[in-house]
Amino acid sequence: MQQDFTIGIEEEYLLVDRDSLQLAQAPEALMQACQADFEGQVSPEFLQCQIEVGTRPHTTVKSAREDLRRLRSCVAKRAAEHNLSPIAVSCHPFADWKDQHHTRKERYDNLQHALGGVARRMLICGMHVHVGVDDPAQRADVLPQLCYFLPHLLALSTSSPFWNGQDTGLSSYRLTVFDNLPRTGLPPVFGSWSEYERTTGVLVELGVIEDTSKIWWDLRPSHSYPTLETRIMDVQPRMEHALSLAAMVQALTRMLCRLKDRNLRWRQYDRFLIGENRWRAQRYGVGEGLIDFGDRSIKPMPDLMGELMGMLAEDAEALGTMAELARLRQIAESGTSATRQRRVHAEALANGDDPGQAVVRHLIDEFHADL
Repeated sequence: MQQDFTIGIEEEYLLVDRDSLQLAQAPEALMQACQADFEGQVSPEFLQCQIEVGTRPHTTVKSAREDLRRLRSCVAKRAAEHNLSPIAVSCHPFADWKDQHHTRKERYDNLQHALGGVARRMLICGMHVHVGVDDPAQRADVLPQLCYFLPHLLALSTSSPFWNGQDTGLSSYRLTVFDNLPRTGLPPVFGSWSEYERTTGVLVELGVIEDTSKIWWDLRPSHSYPTLETRIMDVQPRMEHALSLAAMVQALTRMLCRLKDRNLRWRQYDRFLIGENRWRAQRYGVGEGLIDFGDRSIKPMPDLMGELMGMLAEDAEALGTMAELARLRQIAESGTSATRQRRVHAEALANGDDPGQAVVRHLIDEFHADL
């Protein structure tokens, strides 16, 4: 089995005006300052109110923590110089997508043209975690097995209950918006790396997409790196929660590679069944549990996390991430960002305050809490 399972974390943030708490366009001076501080690690995103950061590859969550903290601190510091603040949330609580404009770059102009009106609603932010898997054949082997756990990761990460000032009833409304794009959702099942290349290569050869970076599945082999990229998760207001989710992706990947070395593998379930758990996670977060297809029962998330921690104990110990996984069990018990946002919203309503603004102030505080 390979020795290192490197991780890289990408996060997208929204920028808000500190006074109105409305979304604000990223000034060119802000982007230039961030890019000067962290060349190649900070970039504009599709909408002008967004900014994206990405860590370097790291062999441990400990070193990734310092990188991500520096990135978040840099964005917060530079944004404050323009009376702005970043929030790491997948949907702004009350902003209207119709008021936003995409960043004028050739890449984003082409994306707007290709996707039409669907692209205009993309007022959403996500979190992506890359885990290094050196051998392409191993990446193809792990891909369908790791899909089983995507709903678990989504449930633990949910941070987008509000859209256009309304409670959607969902814990991750972001996924509802994103699923309107083509080439999204759970990845197909491929029997080998060559089958993956042949299948995706059809669209590239026909000029439908320029390369596989335009495939936006919940989990995909990265176009640029020898990694599997998990893309299903909402972005996290709290940095430590983001690191815990990254630790779980890393430990799951190591576990599946470890099983292969012992001539074992995780059972593959039909995408129809995994899709049902994906919906449950999207709708309820950690509140109503997921289906355990082996037991044919719906299990509460704390119970599922307890079982997962047992399965991943060997891997988490080797990776030094037992504390991060324990934090995820706490989230399963106490709730995600979606839970906390709804609590703040309800308290503001009860006190006669503006609930949307109260939620944004809460998200600003959470962004700065771990810096």
